[in-house]
Amino acid sequence: MEKYFEEAHRFCSHNRNLLEKDIICGCFHCLKVFSPKEITDWWEKEEDTAECPHCGIDSIIGESSGFPITKKFLVEMNKRYF
Repeated sequence: MEKYFEEAHRFCSHNRNLLEKDIICGCFHCLKVFSPKEITDWWEKEEDTAECPHCGIDSIIGESSGFPITKKFLVEMNKRYF
């Protein structure tokens, strides 16, 4: 199961191209689910990594990752990475 979450974690960086195509995404730091259109800040030095508009952390995963963008999934990610 840990491998599952490690794989999901790969999608929280270098993610601008994917997020720009998504309809929904979520932050596993603040646990918010929202539209990627709300993202206004990108960490350019991190090759276009999204910054959460709600908490300012780079912990956003979009639906195109193939992982469920649900509160339950985000809570499990949060337990492992924060």
